[in-house]
Amino acid sequence: MSIYKLKQVLRFSYKISAKDLISLSIVLLTVAQVFAQEKFTKEAELRGTITEDRAWWDVQHYDLKVEVFPKSKTIEGTNTITYKVLKSEKLMRIDLQSPMEIKKITQNGKKLKFKTKGDFHYIKFKKAAKVGSEQSITIEFEGAPKEAVNAPWDGGFVWSKDNNGTDFIANANQSIGASVWWPLKDHPSDEPDNGVDLAITTPSHLMGVGNGRLISEEDNGDTKTYHWKVTQPINTYSVNVNVGDYTHFGYKHEGLNGILDVDYYVLSYNLEKAKEQFKQVPMMLNAFEYWFGKYPFYEDSYKLVEAPYLGMEHQSSVTYGNNYENGYLGKDLSGSGWGLRFDFIIIHESGHEWFANSITNKDVADMWIHEGFTAYSENLFLDYNYSTAAASEYVVGTRRIINNDRPIIGTYNMDHEGSSDMYYKGANIIHTLRQLVEDDKKWRDILRNLNKEFYHKNVTTQEVEDFMSKETGIDLTQFWDQYLRTIKVPKVEYKQTSFNEIEFRYINIIEDFDMPVIAVINGKDQWIYPTAEWKSFENTGDIKTLKIKDDFYVESELIK
Repeated sequence: MSIYKLKQVLRFSYKISAKDLISLSIVLLTVAQVFAQEKFTKEAELRGTITEDRAWWDVQHYDLKVEVFPKSKTIEGTNTITYKVLKSEKLMRIDLQSPMEIKKITQNGKKLKFKTKGDFHYIKFKKAAKVGSEQSITIEFEGAPKEAVNAPWDGGFVWSKDNNGTDFIANANQSIGASVWWPLKDHPSDEPDNGVDLAITTPSHLMGVGNGRLISEEDNGDTKTYHWKVTQPINTYSVNVNVGDYTHFGYKHEGLNGILDVDYYVLSYNLEKAKEQFKQVPMMLNAFEYWFGKYPFYEDSYKLVEAPYLGMEHQSSVTYGNNYENGYLGKDLSGSGWGLRFDFIIIHESGHEWFANSITNKDVADMWIHEGFTAYSENLFLDYNYSTAAASEYVVGTRRIINNDRPIIGTYNMDHEGSSDMYYKGANIIHTLRQLVEDDKKWRDILRNLNKEFYHKNVTTQEVEDFMSKETGIDLTQFWDQYLRTIKVPKVEYKQTSFNEIEFRYINIIEDFDMPVIAVINGKDQWIYPTAEWKSFENTGDIKTLKIKDDFYVESELIK
């Protein structure tokens, strides 16, 4: 999900009492100070930077074969990396985190020497390959991958049992990285251009479910091998293995790009629950194709796969563990009531197919692009299936879990994400931008064009900012700087100076921030244009009631 950070916020949201507010404020201030003083390790820098030993080769395809051993909680396998040579270099770095081990690396049948330094493994080729050529290496690996204690918020493998005592296994590794269990170039900027072949070998009584389409199933006697194929680029943390006593059902969805194969893999005893709860999937697909354009992975299908943890946005293989109930584990994140009209995991994690899986950040510092737009997709689901008013009430309600502890953009080249506010501060920023556009048809066109422009691409915040400024026709420079790069929430101060006149201004803003907002005067909308200086507005009649419209992510105060 990228819900692993969200838990840090939510654990306070439903338990806090008034008497705890002072203590919580102290805690949040302390957290903010810790982040401000944060020092990064060399390992974080190496993980987050495209160094020379990573820059010269571009991944084209991963052919990943893995066998799962439930009794020993170990895995073993091979990964053949096909890559294009961009520059004449001899040193290549492969990422695989301990305690996993690389046993052997070969190229063209010949064994290659390598050196291991912590979680990084360096191959020194005898001579550089020809620029423009396509090469491949095969890596044999094995070990006991880090076991997730509380997936998906900490990464690794989950080794569990279902209600019948049968093995139920999956991985979730967004934050910690795909290299927690398999060897690769573990950086979001380089997705395999031609996808992944994933062969999962399991004990014969279990099924292995992965990304993409099931190509073949092979009975080896005591084991079975399930071959899955992804034909599109895929962010590597999305590559996932699910092992369990699965049963399958699905349907053919008539979408914008023709027929989309929709498949569900659930534990056998949950079949009837799934058939009822997953009726929300066509509602989701219709809503998101309306707002964002075609589902990005028709070639690889869409799946929901039951998992032994809450869920994750694994590309074309969304994992699900929300107990077959609406809300977020039965809770409404917004407090508005609308959060109980949909299953959070189905809607949120599927929204990531557009934002995270198709449009992917080049650097995790920009993960707000994944989480902000996807959190915003929740209220667009409500908008399409219920009403614009419902969507507004929901997204405004989620402000209660915004901390404004630090900016939602992280530190570049340091494997460092921004604040967990990237979810619902991000959603409220985008919802505010919708108000500035005014025309809902134009807003829909902008979101669709965004998905066309960056379809299956890796992007930066700056690229998204520039695109939105161009499409809206508004210079959004100060808008983005205010909301993405500071923790300041603009505040409108206003005062009534006569029966029909008000004065207003902004405080808590960066220089030159001048976003217009709507004042609701006597129940009617009226645009006003605050700046750092006091300005006045004269109404045509007496002003009896006055407020700033809730859809703008600003604070407001009546000065008496």
